[in-house]
Amino acid sequence: MYQLTGKRILLGVTGGIAAYKAAVLLRLLRQHGADVRVVMTVNACEFITPLTMQALSGKPVHTELLDLETESAMGHIDLARWADLVLIAPASANFIARYSNGFAEDLLSTLCLATTSPVMLAPAMNQQMWLNSATQENLEKIKSRGIVVIGPAAGDQACGENGPGRMLEPEEIASLAAKSFEATILSGSRLLVTAGPTREAIDPVRYISNRSSGRMGYAVAMAAIEAGAEVSLISGPVNLPAPERAKLINVTSAAEMHNAVMQKISSTDIFISAAAVADYSLQTIAEQKIKKSSDVYELSLQKNPDILAEVAALESPPFTVGFAAETENLELNAQTKLRAKKLDMIAANQVGEDLGFDSEMNALTVFWGAEHKQLQKASKTRLARTLITLIADQYNEKNINKTH
Repeated sequence: MYQLTGKRILLGVTGGIAAYKAAVLLRLLRQHGADVRVVMTVNACEFITPLTMQALSGKPVHTELLDLETESAMGHIDLARWADLVLIAPASANFIARYSNGFAEDLLSTLCLATTSPVMLAPAMNQQMWLNSATQENLEKIKSRGIVVIGPAAGDQACGENGPGRMLEPEEIASLAAKSFEATILSGSRLLVTAGPTREAIDPVRYISNRSSGRMGYAVAMAAIEAGAEVSLISGPVNLPAPERAKLINVTSAAEMHNAVMQKISSTDIFISAAAVADYSLQTIAEQKIKKSSDVYELSLQKNPDILAEVAALESPPFTVGFAAETENLELNAQTKLRAKKLDMIAANQVGEDLGFDSEMNALTVFWGAEHKQLQKASKTRLARTLITLIADQYNEKNINKTH
């Protein structure tokens, strides 16, 4: 059984009799947890209506490149950034020819050129069209750019012929789409991830907290699972489903998160501190609800343990990754934190402008040693996969250096 929970898939449908199968594929993708948006070419609309795809996806179907309403905000760029995977099914011979030569004459071909996400094609055409040398040359050009081509299958065709060119069945395409998110770069590694906010009680009713949604930490945990790692996730209070195959440990306060981390850290290879842990907590928590009695009420706070610094200072620390949410001087503050806490890596983001805590989108600048890499604005799911790849590269390089 495959899972696509939380994955953002842009389903492109081109013109061909196999377009009717796109409706079945869409339903399967959604049943397995994917968030799906549909883009259809003009020819695709001759075989299956946008209304059908809209009813199945629960979202408007995109068909026009020069749509005044969506393009006022550069809609095709937003779609390209939104997707974790662009899946074209069916991919006609005409679309493959245009895509291989870099044409951008409609919405689907334009966003395929604009996206940095993986692209997967499921070809569907007559067997002679498939076997034609022009089609095969176009496919080789596409594959050389890292585009994944799945299928086609061989069998009876709508034209009455028999041979290669049938689009793979929707169940197989959905399964291959799910597998495209999996990797083995962290196979056998044990990861500990913290996520979400902490709550520091004032009295039985009130608490101090922050705006962290936990989305980034949960996305990192899921990306690590996809990369083959064994993942434990220590989470503050959030409204998110637990990633499948993660061992979830729920906590509330910074003290509880500290205790949970220190209990697990000796059996951890990589520690990723994505939680927004409160820096301070109450010196004394009121046993009863504090009544409104004066215009000014003062709270006495004490500093909480610095979990990230404590882990990095261990005699044999795991590969340690921190996060830094900044409102100013991002690079300076992140590099200062990287050096001061002796971290292996830090991922910093600028809070605000539809990024960070309350947003499903983010942008990161990742620092390690004397190097850094900017990860442009994208979904947190996609950023998490890129971040996990960076972490795996540096973790494996560090281990190689230890053995030499």
